[in-house]
Amino acid sequence: MEKVSTILMLFFLAFAIAIPSACCIDKQPAAVETWFKNLPNAKEKLAKLHFYFHDTVSGKNPSAITVAEANITRASPTAFGLVRMMDNPLTVGPGLESKIIGRAKGIYGGASFEEIGLLMTLNLVFTEGEFNGSTLSVLGHNPVLDRYREIPIVGGSGVFRLARGIATAQTTSINVTTQDAVVEYNVIVLYYVNK
Repeated sequence: MEKVSTILMLFFLAFAIAIPSACCIDKQPAAVETWFKNLPNAKEKLAKLHFYFHDTVSGKNPSAITVAEANITRASPTAFGLVRMMDNPLTVGPGLESKIIGRAKGIYGGASFEEIGLLMTLNLVFTEGEFNGSTLSVLGHNPVLDRYREIPIVGGSGVFRLARGIATAQTTSINVTTQDAVVEYNVIVLYYVNK
């Protein structure tokens, strides 16, 4: 089994080297260094993004799975100590059948005794449109029972190098039995245009 895993890993590595990235920005170390040298001449640009985040915990193909929980988690009214990994689809509309424009890849955990508050650490990985191949990094507190939650954008890659901004989340639907949820995101981000 280990030999098969090694062969698959080598195949995927060779594939990644042979196929150019879908993004239009050069990610080679020399190109990144040149980008930073030209940064004083760059202009800031504002982007507004809107999409839906589908956190599916139940069913045969969940997009978020529990990877850890503390001994007290099941008795906690706030799910304190619960940790989930996610690879959630991001869609144009609220329905899962809507066009997928990217994935939310990361981790979230119950991080509060007083409220249902999550620590969110994730990358918004865009696979379609103007920002295809770029990512935004999200890190912050998400008090899920608040109508609107403001979560910081702390960086990014590709077009979004050194990005900063705010992701505003609003739950559009949740199934309290399965814990499946759809969350609407409005993102405002500043990034650099460096040519």
